[in-house]
Amino acid sequence: MPVTVRACGAARTVTGLSLLFETSRARFLVDCGLFQGPKTLKALNWEPFPYAPRDIDAVLLTHAHIDHSGLLPRLVKEGFRGPIHASGPTEDLCAVMLPDSGHVQEMEVQQLNRRNRRRGRMEVEPIYTSGDAVAAMRAFRSVPMDRWLEPLPGVRARWWNAGHMLGSASIELEITEPGEEPVRVLVSGDLGPDCAVFHRDPEGPDALDHVFLESTYGDEDKPCVDHAERRNRLEALVKEAHHPDGALLIPAFAVERTQEICWDLVSLMQAGRIPMAPIAVDSPLAIRATEVFLEHAEVLENGRSVKRALRSPLLTFTESGEQSRRIAEMEGFHIVIAGSGMCDAGRIRHHLKRWLWAPEATVLLTGFQAEGTLGRLLQEGREEVRIQGETIRVRASIREIRDYSGHADAPELAAWLKARGPVRGGVFLVHGEPPAMDALAQKLVGEGIAKPGQVLLPVLDDAFMLPAGRMPLKRDAPHRRPDPAQAGRPDWHNARAALLLAIEDAIERAPDEATRKGLMASLRSTLEAAPAA
Repeated sequence: MPVTVRACGAARTVTGLSLLFETSRARFLVDCGLFQGPKTLKALNWEPFPYAPRDIDAVLLTHAHIDHSGLLPRLVKEGFRGPIHASGPTEDLCAVMLPDSGHVQEMEVQQLNRRNRRRGRMEVEPIYTSGDAVAAMRAFRSVPMDRWLEPLPGVRARWWNAGHMLGSASIELEITEPGEEPVRVLVSGDLGPDCAVFHRDPEGPDALDHVFLESTYGDEDKPCVDHAERRNRLEALVKEAHHPDGALLIPAFAVERTQEICWDLVSLMQAGRIPMAPIAVDSPLAIRATEVFLEHAEVLENGRSVKRALRSPLLTFTESGEQSRRIAEMEGFHIVIAGSGMCDAGRIRHHLKRWLWAPEATVLLTGFQAEGTLGRLLQEGREEVRIQGETIRVRASIREIRDYSGHADAPELAAWLKARGPVRGGVFLVHGEPPAMDALAQKLVGEGIAKPGQVLLPVLDDAFMLPAGRMPLKRDAPHRRPDPAQAGRPDWHNARAALLLAIEDAIERAPDEATRKGLMASLRSTLEAAPAA
C-alpha cells in the first residue's frame, strides 16, 4: 500500500490544520486543529470527522495553538485511544489551553441555546467540554526535540524547532513500507520570523520527498524589525493613544503574544519612556499560560528579563468575570490586554462594546486577522460593526503593529524551504488564504526553489499518494465535507450583519419622517414578497 495523506484542515484557509497519513500498518494525524473565523467555517467543527477516530493510531502535534490542537478533545471523546506525541512545553500549554477552549465552547453554546429557545429552535451541545479536554490530556506523551523516535511501526518522527512559539516544532517523518524506499516528509507547522525575540530561527532537515508548508503571510514582505525598534514603535503608539479619560485596548492571543506585549509595556514604563498606567490582563487563559512561560523561561532567549516583567506589580491579572467587569470602573488612562486576538470571541468583545464608540479610546491590533472576523472588519476601517447583536459606530482610533507576528513572511518561508531542498516530490501549501498561497506559489517557482507544477494547493479533504522521489498522485476523496472552497470566506452571517448595518444607517440618515416611513414600507414589502422557507 502506498503512503497517502489527506488534507483534513487548513486547506486554503488559515485554521484547523490536520493531516491524515495512512500506510499499510498505521493511520496517524499530524495536528488536529479547531476551525476558527466565519460561522460557516466554524460549523466544520461539528461535522463528522472524515475518518473514524477509533481507527487513528496516534497524533503527532506541532504546537499548542488551538487551530492545531483544538479538536483533540473531540477526537478522544469520539473514540481515539492512541497517544498524542508533543514537546514538553506544548503538552504543558495544551493542559491550560484545551480546557479553556472547552469552557469557551460551553459558554458560547449556553448563549446560543438561550437564543434558540426564544426562537423555538433546537438546542445544541458544545463540541466538547472542559472535562473532555482534561480527559484528553491523559493521552499526551512528551517527546524530546531533535531526536528520532518510532511512534508507530514503519514510522520514524523527529521534532525540529520551528521558532513560532514556546514548544513549537516542525515534524520530520520517515515512513517505510515493506520492500519500498522510505518516504521522507516534513510538516512545517507554523514557522516563526527571523526577528523573533523569544526563539531561535526555525530549523529543519534537507533532501526531502515532500514538504507541507504554512503560508499565512505568503503574500507579504515584512521588514525585519529588531527588538529595540519594536519597542520604539510600541512607545510611539502608546503615547499617541494616551488620553486622560481614555483606554488602550489590545486584543491579543493569550499565549506568547500577551506575554511579549506585557514584557515590552512593563519595560517601557520602568524606563520612563511611556506614562505609568495600570495594565489589566483580562484573560484566565493568559494567566495560566504565563505560569507555563515562567516554568519554561530558561528555554527563552530573554528568559530572565521576561520573568521579571511578568511578575511586575504594574500588571493586574483578572481571573473572574466580576474582576473583568470591574475594569470598566477604572478611571484615567489604562491599558487592557484581552483575548481573542481576532476579536471574534472572549473578553475583548465586552471591552470593545464599552469603548469602540469613544473617540478617546484606541484599539491596537497585534496579529493576523482572518477574513470575516471582527478584527478584520476593524482593520479594514468599517465605520459600524455589530457585537452580540448590537450595532456600534466605530469612533475609537484603530491602530496596528505588525512586529509581534509569530509567522514568517514570504521571503522567510521561501528561504526556509530552499534550505530544506532539494525537495524531490511535492510542496503542499497549507494554512493560508488563497491570495497568500497563490503569491507564495508564484514566488517559489519564480525563484527556482520549486519547479512548475511542483507546488500544490489542496482543497479540504483532498487526498494524495506520496511516492518516494516522485510527484504526489491525487486520489479520489472518499468523504468530503460541505462547501470546502468557500468555508473560509466571509459568509452569509457577515453579509447579514452588513445588511442590517446598512438598513439602520439608511433609516437614521433619512431626511424626514415621510422618507423614513417610505423606506421601511419598501423594505417590509420586499420581505413579505420573499418566497416562504
